[in-house]
Amino acid sequence: MEAIKKIELNKISKSILITIFGSLLLTISAKIQTPLAQVPVTMQTFAVLFLGMAFGYKMASATVILYLAEGAFGFPVFAKGGGLIYFQGPTTGYLFGFIIGAFVAGYFKIGSGPLSTFIKLFFAVSLIYIFGLIWLWANLNFYSGKELSFFQVFEIGAKPFLIIETYKLLILAVLSEKIFKIRRFI
Repeated sequence: MEAIKKIELNKISKSILITIFGSLLLTISAKIQTPLAQVPVTMQTFAVLFLGMAFGYKMASATVILYLAEGAFGFPVFAKGGGLIYFQGPTTGYLFGFIIGAFVAGYFKIGSGPLSTFIKLFFAVSLIYIFGLIWLWANLNFYSGKELSFFQVFEIGAKPFLIIETYKLLILAVLSEKIFKIRRFI
């Protein structure tokens, strides 16, 4: 009985450490950025999808939720700071889309080929962008007082990132076999 409790405690400790490490990785990826208009180009989508592939859907989703909680508590983990006020900005939809993106990327079968992985990653990152664009549209139209169509919001919040995202997805797909090996240890 004592051995079972020790094993459970080790699993919990390992999960906590992995989640904290993933949150740190997300924070670092937010700071690697190139500013564009309303939404900066960061490495966050790469990190979110990587975490999903490496940690699995449960741990990756928990990691993103921890990351968002850290930001809500005021830690400067996001691209331009932190705090509850940050969740009123134009990038909030993308941030919450990270949860869905990590979940979908973590739901992959280990051993999927690079092409299959690329298609699944494309779907996962598309969900992040859908959440991001819906929030960006609402933010610009209702909070900022502008009247923009969804197509105009797409021009601001997605189009400039399409080529960059494609490269990120290609890198993850090519490295997918190596990344999936991490999951086996978690």
